[in-house]
Amino acid sequence: MSEIGSQSATWHASAPEADGPQPAAEPWDLVTVPVRQGLEAVDILRRGAVPAVGPVVHDGTCDTLGFLVPPGTAAAWDLPGSACTRTSGRGLRLPELPELPEPAGDAPRPAGWLLPPGDTDPVTDPVVLREALGEAARLIEAADGCH
Repeated sequence: MSEIGSQSATWHASAPEADGPQPAAEPWDLVTVPVRQGLEAVDILRRGAVPAVGPVVHDGTCDTLGFLVPPGTAAAWDLPGSACTRTSGRGLRLPELPELPEPAGDAPRPAGWLLPPGDTDPVTDPVVLREALGEAARLIEAADGCH
């Protein structure tokens, strides 16, 4: 993810509400994949017996998707065609993004949430994500071979 994966990131919970404290800010790592494989994986994860997908972010050019995974995942991530960036406790903050108007002309789209925090599990289980990404790659290879 050119704009997001190359930087470190931490999602921070919003300010406490009047009716009680919000959960503490959670650090996470970010697995980035090509958008086609990522969209297939999101579908696979959402169709499972127990839907198990956390927040997913896209880059402004929609070339890649990023899955929030537990901190420490990057240390052992080695799935070809993907990258996992260690982000815990450093840098870029990704709050819930507001609805943005379409950019004019050839202006690049801003990065945004495909599945925002709060609408999903807190993070995606890396073991489950690895399986879904593998299945997505096989589906794409089979579809591309049918031409």
